Amino acid sequence: MDVLLLSRLQFAFATFIHFIFVPLTLGLSFIVAVMETKYVRTGDETYKKMAKFWGKLFLINFALGVVTGLTLEFQFGTNWSRYSTFVGDIFGSLLAIEATAAFFLESTFVAVWVFGWKKLSPKFHATCIWIVAFAANLSALWIILANGFMQHPVGYVIQNGRAELASFTDVITNGYAWNEFFHTITGSWALAGFFVVGISSWHLLRKQNIDFFTKSFRIGAAFALIFALVVALVGHRQGNIVAEVQPAKLAAMESHWETQPNAPMYLVQVPDPENEGNSIQFGKIPSILSIMAFNNPSAVVKGLKDFPKQDRPPVTLTFSAFRLMVGLGTLMIIVGILAFIARHQPVESSTKLLKLFVWCIPVPYLALQAGWAVAEVGRQPWIVYGIMRTKDAVSPLATSQVAISLAAFFVVYILLAAIDIFLLAKYARKQPA
Repeated sequence: MDVLLLSRLQFAFATFIHFIFVPLTLGLSFIVAVMETKYVRTGDETYKKMAKFWGKLFLINFALGVVTGLTLEFQFGTNWSRYSTFVGDIFGSLLAIEATAAFFLESTFVAVWVFGWKKLSPKFHATCIWIVAFAANLSALWIILANGFMQHPVGYVIQNGRAELASFTDVITNGYAWNEFFHTITGSWALAGFFVVGISSWHLLRKQNIDFFTKSFRIGAAFALIFALVVALVGHRQGNIVAEVQPAKLAAMESHWETQPNAPMYLVQVPDPENEGNSIQFGKIPSILSIMAFNNPSAVVKGLKDFPKQDRPPVTLTFSAFRLMVGLGTLMIIVGILAFIARHQPVESSTKLLKLFVWCIPVPYLALQAGWAVAEVGRQPWIVYGIMRTKDAVSPLATSQVAISLAAFFVVYILLAAIDIFLLAKYARKQPA
């Protein structure tokens, strides 16, 4: 293994673990805000208990998410210093805004919310958790704007061998980044809905606190279905944008090799990059790829053979991650419909459904991880699409240095993930105070 591969593995692993925490923080903050708002509007103490119960799970996840996220930005200096030198003017400014304008706001009002239950009026206390939810999602926006520049660079000029900021407005209005943001955010809100539904189902199976967890289930089910549908619609739009600005990624997502109009999609495919084709493909649906890519059945879709081999993404991994994301997203919609229907029935008596909802807690996690694999692996071999290759971005380090840090990251991050899962499971099983 060389420095490039080890550095990529280290960043990918750290990001994978960090993104276990991020989507639940983004979605659960809003669900807790909705619960506390219901308490303020109705005076029903059950909703106050719900805000505290689910808020505790939010805080556990938030704290460990902060710890795992801190090292990611440092890696741009340690492992990817040439990248930082090349795009630091643009990338660095976005991350600086995220830290100063979003994260500090979020962390400050988290503290106010935690310690203010008996010191603040109910309305102002509820306002605090809404600020936390807004700031958490604002933080995600700035990070995704930075990633969006890597995916579709805009608002820059190349001077003195560097990409320098030419238009901050173009960078923060990057259409690719904004759609990527909404795709990620709606997926996170759906994940939080499934999380609440799954844990509520676990308690309802045991006939514990029926009223409390039935109300939690209903709120979670609404989030799960609404945003499972919205994330699919936003995902379709994201596919349109990818077809326009990253056609090689789209071709890899579908293992599409020949440029053609009325491009078909196959229900079953096995990519064979060595022979520039698919070893197995059947279940042809005419024109569907053209429709998915350009909303036009006769549109021409470029195939992988039209791109030099050195500019093609890793086809098998991109293709597999995309199929996994779509399959799990479809399952989320189906399960979301079942949960939404069950919310107006005595859910505690639907044993089979409740077991299904518990087992489906990991599904949106896997779907989101697969989606990010498509976004990042499908961008290769570019770290900044079209202007800087990943191999040119890595720091001049010794292989042994990166190998040691990778091993350390692996041990520490696995430990943090295990702590998070243990604490969430422990407090999710507890009865509400």
